[in-house]
Amino acid sequence: MKKNLSTLLMATCLLGCSGQDADGRTTSGSGRNQASNAPPFSADSAYAYLRKQASFGPRVTGMPGHAAQLAWMKEFLATRADTVITQEFTHTHTPSGKKLQMTNLLARFKPTAETRILILAHWDTRPTADQDHDPEKAKLPIIGANDGASGVAVLLELANVLKNHSAPIGVDLLFVDGEDYGPDGSDMYLGANHFAANLMPGYKPMYGILLDMIGDQSPVYKIEGNSQEMAPEVVDRVWRTAERIGLAEFFPRTSQGSVTDDHLPLNRAGIRTIDIIDFDYPHWHTSQDIVENTSPRGLGAVGRVLTELIYQGG
Repeated sequence: MKKNLSTLLMATCLLGCSGQDADGRTTSGSGRNQASNAPPFSADSAYAYLRKQASFGPRVTGMPGHAAQLAWMKEFLATRADTVITQEFTHTHTPSGKKLQMTNLLARFKPTAETRILILAHWDTRPTADQDHDPEKAKLPIIGANDGASGVAVLLELANVLKNHSAPIGVDLLFVDGEDYGPDGSDMYLGANHFAANLMPGYKPMYGILLDMIGDQSPVYKIEGNSQEMAPEVVDRVWRTAERIGLAEFFPRTSQGSVTDDHLPLNRAGIRTIDIIDFDYPHWHTSQDIVENTSPRGLGAVGRVLTELIYQGG
């Protein structure tokens, strides 16, 4: 995918990596699990949205699955968000000269609120399984059950929560296209780059959070290096919230290197944004990035942390 893992650091756990699981069940260790006034977040509902996306097949621009998912998301968000903005753009593919038609969606809740946060994920999938050991399968597009569908699944369930429970702040859910087209960086992160270059006048959320590959069967979200460098206060806010509600097991204070991803153009545009990502996914960019190699556990953990952040006022 887009992930250029670089300068991987020796992992040093700074906290007891325990607490509660994504459904609130107590595990061993030092998770505090303080009382929360946030509404519940359904991991099972989010996982159903992951499965729904995978059922469309590969979501590569120009393929039937891409058009089907876009239509489905538009209808879904129109009945939940206060405002849905469709941002269409064209990118000329560097190697081929082909014109790629892309679409970002921005679902806004309390759009007039000055205090707001941005949460985003990419909804497209990789055109080739370039990391597959089988040379024939490596030529085919991936399903992207984790790399694509997992982050979107959490955003869609957050839309349900925000529809049913008025939040104290404004929230923008951004679904970016063209993140994973490639093969190289000049043809990746297309939706995030376009959004960052065309911000709404005066648009200045407190911070942004990118979700990417959060649906592994054994999810652990270590601190991504560019996030720590560019927006350390946002990293601390998110990891501290996870600790407070008993989810330190999923969010250890451990570094495992830097990645190039959709959060970088947003940071360059002045929106301090971090990447919640599970580095350790053996099926990355292969034909095995399928539903059977995912689970709802990480969706529930990330969703609970985000819900807590939103309903505590950011």
